[in-house]
Amino acid sequence: MKMRRTMKMRRIGLLIIAVFTALPVLATAQTLVDPKESPGTIATTSPAHLDVTYTPPTKRTKLRNYVFDAFGPYPLAAAAFAAGIGQAYNTPPEWPQGAEGYGKRIGSAFGVAAVSTTTRYGLADAFKEDTLYYRCECTGLGPRLGHAVISTLTARRGEDGHSSFSFPALIAPYAGTMTAVYAWYPGRYNGKDALRMGNYTMLGYVGGNIAMEFLYRGPNSLLRRVHLNNGREAPSSGSNR
Repeated sequence: MKMRRTMKMRRIGLLIIAVFTALPVLATAQTLVDPKESPGTIATTSPAHLDVTYTPPTKRTKLRNYVFDAFGPYPLAAAAFAAGIGQAYNTPPEWPQGAEGYGKRIGSAFGVAAVSTTTRYGLADAFKEDTLYYRCECTGLGPRLGHAVISTLTARRGEDGHSSFSFPALIAPYAGTMTAVYAWYPGRYNGKDALRMGNYTMLGYVGGNIAMEFLYRGPNSLLRRVHLNNGREAPSSGSNR
């Protein structure tokens, strides 16, 4: 019974990580991108009039996206939500209830996302990659779904914006959970736990891409009005893949 309870609490912890990751991924747009500064970084026209010319985002745009994505109000709100779930299910059980335990849980959730986001943006800059999400120019549920899933592990490179495998995108989800396990999680957690939590973080990114692919409907859409579209979403995939 004790083993089952431990496994159940670990699964709950992993789900918390997934929820925590997906929310900021869906919620980091708002005022991060200046359309006048970099017209290729956010949709400014209706989907019927998308500009297919690839425009690399500027350093300023990428920095503003990073700050909001890592330390803005949405990651904080998501961390508070995740901490509440952890508090309700008493996971990890080594952390107490009350204000002290809640503080540890919210700090942990916020820290995991901050490290993951910092890793993704930092490595992407070093590898000269574009981390924005480019919606598929294709039609049909299957192709668009496949595009959203594949984009989780790809990025744009070069002036032409060609798509290629992204090492930063693969590493980032696990950087946050590894840091948490070895820096502040209870000692019984190890690398295997970090890998499992990282897998759920990756699934959160997949969910965020799917939402951006299917739910975003231009600057006047409901998703835009409630500020839940992602600043990493770009108007089109350009003229190449």
